Order: sequence, then C-alpha cells, then structure tokens
Amino acid sequence: MTWVLVLVLATGTIALKVVGPTLAGGVEPPQALTRVIALLTPALLTGLVVTSTFSSGHDLVIDARAAGVGLGLVLLLIRVPLVVALIAASVVVAVVRMLT
Repeated sequence: MTWVLVLVLATGTIALKVVGPTLAGGVEPPQALTRVIALLTPALLTGLVVTSTFSSGHDLVIDARAAGVGLGLVLLLIRVPLVVALIAASVVVAVVRMLT
C-alpha cells in the first residue's frame, strides 16, 4: 500500500511539472512557488521513511529499522557513498534482528 502511494505521488509530481507550464501559457511561476515545489519531494520522502521506520500499524515502534536508519544517516552525513551507507545499514538491521 505504501509503495502504491509513492508511485501515485511520483506520477502526480511528474504530471504537474509537465502540465503546469503548458496550462500557464509558458509563464514561469513565481520564484517563491518554485522553491516550495522543490522542497515537496524531499519532504514527502522523509515522511515516508519516518512512517515506515517508526510505525507498525497504529503503534510507535523502535526496533532494528531505527538502528539501520540511524547508521545510514550518520554515514551519509559524513559523506560516505550511498551504496556503502545502504549496505552498512542493511547489515546493522540484520545483526540487530538476529540478536533480538
């Protein structure tokens, strides 16, 4: 269900970016609106990650996923390549799940 929502939002975002300027008659939107639109995608993805990491149904859950996201965040903040951060986070999640 969550991935269906992601695909719908991604499709809607692309459609709006393509159709918007056409409907406006080639007029560029105001700079302030452009900045807000640019921030929507990261905000939606952040919300999806937080919801997927810290919830199970209607309950708040702190489990192995939180450890993986935490490690991934730290690694990305110190500029480790994305693939390395993803693999390390996956390994941490697997180890924490194995130990609990």
